[in-house]
Amino acid sequence: MRLIPLLTAIVVTTVLYLAVFERDALLAFALGDATAQQAGTTQTSTEPAAIAAPEPARIGVVVQRSTARTIDSAVILRGQTEAARQVEVRAETSAMVISEPLRRGAFVQKGALLCQLAPGARNASLNEANARLSEAKSRVPVSKARLQEAKARLQEALINNNAAEKLSKGGYASETRLVATKAAVATAQAGIKSAESGLEAASAGIEAAAAHVVAAKREIDRLTITAPFEGLLESDAAELGSLMQPGALCATVIQLDPIKLVGFVPEAQVDRIRVGALAGAELATGLQVRGQVIFLSRSADPTTRTFRAEISVPNPDLKIRDGQTAAILISADGVLAHRLPQSALTLNNDGQLGVRIVKDGNIVGFNPVKLIRDDIDGIWVSGLPEQANVIVMGQDFVTAGVLVTPTWAPAVTSALTSAKTSTPAKNLAKNPTRQEASQ
Repeated sequence: MRLIPLLTAIVVTTVLYLAVFERDALLAFALGDATAQQAGTTQTSTEPAAIAAPEPARIGVVVQRSTARTIDSAVILRGQTEAARQVEVRAETSAMVISEPLRRGAFVQKGALLCQLAPGARNASLNEANARLSEAKSRVPVSKARLQEAKARLQEALINNNAAEKLSKGGYASETRLVATKAAVATAQAGIKSAESGLEAASAGIEAAAAHVVAAKREIDRLTITAPFEGLLESDAAELGSLMQPGALCATVIQLDPIKLVGFVPEAQVDRIRVGALAGAELATGLQVRGQVIFLSRSADPTTRTFRAEISVPNPDLKIRDGQTAAILISADGVLAHRLPQSALTLNNDGQLGVRIVKDGNIVGFNPVKLIRDDIDGIWVSGLPEQANVIVMGQDFVTAGVLVTPTWAPAVTSALTSAKTSTPAKNLAKNPTRQEASQ
């Protein structure tokens, strides 16, 4: 009863020993018998027949025929909201606040009173300046009358001098009289110059007095500090009784309608954005908004090498606050892209992202791609030719240059219609959260 298992164990052990340790001898023995048998059946041959090398087995892969189509694209940014305008309203003169303060959060119209300062002696200074202006104006007629008088004296002196010269030639006037008339002419001319100087001084006095009046009025105007535009108070206005110095803060006013969305565009994406392009955003609160690009910087940030982009968004109900985080999508020109399964992506030996394709002769090739957009149905990539045979299964088991046996996947038909996969730019702005993309 125990002999049969023992014999079986001996036979199995012998076979395993020959298969593992004497494999070469066993193969040589088997090939030798096969060669001898072939030589016996073919006696007319003078040389042994050559053994044909077996063809290497090809790896089977699943390939999808893909055709590029134009899709709308979007540039995705992370940014934040920013007030359209924000200003710190400060005092320009020194005085005591005599108005009740407005509290933060209050909405103010353009020109609304923020701080009223005590006038002090400024009204008296204005009255004094007005009096000096009136006095200066009263001097002008006197100066003009003196100038006319000086001109009349000059005319009289010229007539007397002319008569004296004629009488002196006829011997009817003395040389002393002629010299006196010439002196009178010189005196009259000096009087005209003096009168003209007095008139100029009176005119200068008027201008100086008028300047003092303007300065006094300006100083009084500085006592009333108003809102430069309509908006919200971000801080309380200056408290009643506080002393304001030049440059002291009265209140901070921000304008939130419209509000700006600010993002920073990578330099690789900046050429895809145009001023006036439609844009959409989703705030951290879930609120979706739409607007237009109003500014794109021409100068990059020296640290991040990104370009500032600003989007104007209406905010009539002031729901959007300054400084909220926003996911921004800016519509861009359409691009040719292929829709593929996410599993089709792979890396080459250099770590480059791409897909493996089947070229003519069933030879594998590698094509780098750029990810445009992804969703629950797959990914959109660019960088492939218009027609491409993409390996969607088995791409990780082959390399470029390897022969494969392709199995063709069914073509993508109505499930990937343009209505589902290509969203117009205007719909992109309307539904920003439905368009997900990858940088």
